[in-house]
Amino acid sequence: MLQASALAIFESLSSGVRLDVFRLLVERGPEGMVAGEIATALDIPPANLSFHFKALLQSGLLTVEQEGRFQRYRANIPLMLDLIAYLTEECCAGHPEQCADMRQAAGCAAVLLPSLDKAC
Repeated sequence: MLQASALAIFESLSSGVRLDVFRLLVERGPEGMVAGEIATALDIPPANLSFHFKALLQSGLLTVEQEGRFQRYRANIPLMLDLIAYLTEECCAGHPEQCADMRQAAGCAAVLLPSLDKAC
């Protein structure tokens, strides 16, 4: 991943609404949600969401598919994982096994953290 791509992704997530939308769609997985469902789930007027969808689509974090009158949005999970790999690939000077103590201090499940063996 290029730094410019990472910056575009972080910029698109710099809004609380967009972060909420993305996290909701990550939770939904491959099924995704139509715009109206997202608006209802987050209690946001649908008209306000289009601006946020545009930013997330431009960064590549969301995909959209037309379904009749509706648009189904999905989180781009592979891109999210690429971003995580980009952030962690040089952890501890390229020796992530040295980060074991910091991993234990992390507030997330070990299964969500990158592998210690450097192989993706």
